[in-house]
Amino acid sequence: MAATQNSRRPVTLDAIEHDTEGIGFSMSCEEAVGQLLRALAAAKPGGRILELGTGTGAGTAWLLAGMDAQARLDTLDNDPERLGVARRHHTPDPRVTIFEADGGEWLSARATDDGPGYDLVFADTRPGKFTHLDEALSLVDRGGFYVVDDLARQPSGACAPEDHCLAVEALIENLESRAGWERLPLLGWSCGVLVMVRK
Repeated sequence: MAATQNSRRPVTLDAIEHDTEGIGFSMSCEEAVGQLLRALAAAKPGGRILELGTGTGAGTAWLLAGMDAQARLDTLDNDPERLGVARRHHTPDPRVTIFEADGGEWLSARATDDGPGYDLVFADTRPGKFTHLDEALSLVDRGGFYVVDDLARQPSGACAPEDHCLAVEALIENLESRAGWERLPLLGWSCGVLVMVRK
């Protein structure tokens, strides 16, 4: 049986992965997580989406694949080499705005302005996950998703494995203690994912 449109990988993903290998980056969005992101983005027609940690744009490609023509994506990273790959493949898409910025500083500034919130926040880097969590969550509109991944794998060079485990345990405990959210823990799936929905 031929693959359906929904089961195919984003058209830009092969080229992104080729360029990602060329710069030696090894923490791109896993395919299972990408499929989840595409489905969540599709659930928000005309939605506003935020990706914290663009990397080389693999997760960006999955989000864009689920978005309709009216949806908009803001994505940011502080590494110019990785962003160079993302820009090469995603700048032509008018639905996405790519920021080169420190995630913590960007979140602190964004959380204090009066701009609109987001229907989906995907935290794929330390700010918005292990730091500046309150700021990231404050940007999620009612009915919106907060998605965090890499809870079961250690980002290379980030910290000692035991420190990562302790940080993950503290994050999960923090998120589970918050009222006003529904939680879907997928901690034994893919790289370890937690999805939250603001009530």
